[in-house]
Amino acid sequence: MKIEVDCMQAQRIDQFLVGRLPELSRSRIQSLLKSGDILLNGNQAKAKQSVSSGDEIQVVIPEPETSEAQPQDIPLEVLYEDADIIVVNKAHGMVVHPAAGNADGTLVNALLFHCKGELAGIGGVERPGIVHRLDKDTSGCLIAAKNDAAHQSLCEQFASRTNEKRYLTVVQSRPNQPEGKIFTNIGRHPVNRLKMAVVNPGSGKSAMTDYEVLYTADDGTSLILCDLHTGRTHQIRVHMVHIGTPILGDPIYAKPARQPVQPGRLMLHAWQLVIAHPRTGERMEFEAPIPDEYAPWTSHMDDEHSRPPA
Repeated sequence: MKIEVDCMQAQRIDQFLVGRLPELSRSRIQSLLKSGDILLNGNQAKAKQSVSSGDEIQVVIPEPETSEAQPQDIPLEVLYEDADIIVVNKAHGMVVHPAAGNADGTLVNALLFHCKGELAGIGGVERPGIVHRLDKDTSGCLIAAKNDAAHQSLCEQFASRTNEKRYLTVVQSRPNQPEGKIFTNIGRHPVNRLKMAVVNPGSGKSAMTDYEVLYTADDGTSLILCDLHTGRTHQIRVHMVHIGTPILGDPIYAKPARQPVQPGRLMLHAWQLVIAHPRTGERMEFEAPIPDEYAPWTSHMDDEHSRPPA
């Protein structure tokens, strides 16, 4: 594509193109400059070059490279979809990304099949832009971007914590306090490298979770609503252990013999997600249906907590 420069004052070419090509992220424009796919007045452009009125820029956007992951026809529960984003209710037991031991059968494989021909190329690769992850054993709302601009917007929202994430979990006993804020640092467990743990200040990364007990059963098990302000690995699982109430069915952090109920799954569900739409800025609310395993506890939820976020 050819772009006629019409700015009144000289401006760096990368900054000019960010404003003129909102469908491309800043990093994607930088990549195209490095690969020689952007010409200024017929010559290969450099990021720090200035442009001014009358200059001509030619941008060549290569076809997206094929992702190493392969599309697979795996059923998905789509909660919302448009040209920019897709929100799914990730199933319990589904891995998000292909990795060692899980080369296929993942959410990425399913999205590549479902969105075939609709992915504009995240960073030049035909793949869905995953901006947050859910553990294999966690179910619920997960959003992915279909193009570079949407991916950049969502990444910025998650990094700046302007989005909202609410989880439902069932723990093995009632916390000492009916509600509270857990603010710690989380890092790799010093002995068991498969686990995360609350670590001393100055190490790990800060993690904040607000929680509220919604219902406690006769056996002490409690339904808890968690608001995540950060997104650390295993954050809710570690924070629930930290306050003395491991999550039911947690294969890593709970001891089965001490759990009064064996639900057959990790009782952690990404229930509600709120974001600003990457193109329009509209506030959007998504809610993943609560799994059947939660019925003994959610049947006692009051109307205030059963509604989507305000």
